[in-house]
Amino acid sequence: MNTTLITGASKGIGHAIANRMHAAGHLVVGVARHQPGDFPGDFVIADLGDADETADALSVIHSDHDITHVVNNLGIANPQPIAEVDFETFHRTIDLNLRTTLQVTQSCLPTMVKMGYGRIVNISSRAALGREFRTSYSTAKSGLIGLSRSWALELAAKGITVNVVAPGLTDTDMLRANNTDIASRANQVPMKRLADPLEIAAAAEFFLSEGASYVTGQVLHVCGGLSVGLAPL
Repeated sequence: MNTTLITGASKGIGHAIANRMHAAGHLVVGVARHQPGDFPGDFVIADLGDADETADALSVIHSDHDITHVVNNLGIANPQPIAEVDFETFHRTIDLNLRTTLQVTQSCLPTMVKMGYGRIVNISSRAALGREFRTSYSTAKSGLIGLSRSWALELAAKGITVNVVAPGLTDTDMLRANNTDIASRANQVPMKRLADPLEIAAAAEFFLSEGASYVTGQVLHVCGGLSVGLAPL
């Protein structure tokens, strides 16, 4: 059975991907600080902001599951004007977005390599193309794209694909916590609305599917057209 590990799976995009992959017949394993009451699979509670706690959680997961699919969804924005960016916040943002992605993926690679098969999907953001007050977040999310493209090249011959979904403005708790002008932000989107997390999950499901077996190293912007003119062809 295909088994999908999803970080930051308790709500928002992560939870939507969990529901989508469960419906597709996958065994879903979620990890986050808080367990939702309606998670469609196994769940491990852990603070992935702590590298040691992350390692312990991964040890528990791998003792029970052979992970074939990974969705590195965990992230944090921490918006600040450039003049107010402090190094503690900068490092914490980079760590939570990038170190967790590396640590989680490294732990899953032995099984994928042994099987000669795997799917890795990393959740970036339209902010990787630049956004005001997002020094730390844009740095982390653009770094995630570079990391993914490098992994795609390294792992292609091993039967493992690595792709990126870059959501635009999506109706999540994080978006609402970091933006006070939701209506005006939504009006900047060519489609004039926010994305539903399920729309992001649909893109992730494609990259995780058998049908995407010849697709690797790609970035799919799911943004209602907001990236047009910013994203290279």
